[in-house]
Amino acid sequence: MTPSAAAKRRSEALREGTARARRARLAGLYVVLDPDIVGERDIIQVAREAVAGGAAVLQLRDKKNDKGRQLELSRALQRVAAEGHALFFVNDHVDVALLAGADGVHLGQRDIPVAEARRILPRNVLIGASTNNVAEAMRAKADGADYVSVGCLYPTRTKGDTRPATLDMLRAVKQAAGLPVCAIGGVNAGNIAEVARAGADMASVIRAVCAAPDVVAAARLLASRFRQGRAGVS
Repeated sequence: MTPSAAAKRRSEALREGTARARRARLAGLYVVLDPDIVGERDIIQVAREAVAGGAAVLQLRDKKNDKGRQLELSRALQRVAAEGHALFFVNDHVDVALLAGADGVHLGQRDIPVAEARRILPRNVLIGASTNNVAEAMRAKADGADYVSVGCLYPTRTKGDTRPATLDMLRAVKQAAGLPVCAIGGVNAGNIAEVARAGADMASVIRAVCAAPDVVAAARLLASRFRQGRAGVS
């Protein structure tokens, strides 16, 4: 083996090791940060408070700002996540995630296909995929996704083009795909334990944290109730 080939193999092994370590941390409260919902508050401070309250994963979902501003925010949010031992994902934009040094990117059914993103991204950059059923989840897994989300589980005001899903579908996806599963859509303090008991590894919230008067307290309550729900999962 040539020195360059050996160096390439070591680099690939290091990236795969990083990917495994990051996948192992895909568990708990997943807070999606949306500038439209955060409003006039400092989104970076909201992120800090969410992590302080127990958020294990952060995601920037920005339909408002241009990519230059999204890159600036993503770099700052990646630092916040790293300092708080959380993971950080960028919604939709593979290029922003890569340039920001994010832990991963989350892709919807209408975004760049998972297979194409996997071809572009280094192995240590995780990919999450929005799904609504077993077939979509299995395709995402085959294409290289590291986790899948399942929803929309409950009514939500955040997105108007959602497709309904059920806790039974979440259970079916979890069993079939064998990947970490994130519950999405209308999750709040009143139902987060329910999705945890259904087998969700993560529960994604937006308004329940971003619109809360006390972000730390809201995140702490959600994280606690999720853990309580998971405690009942065999």
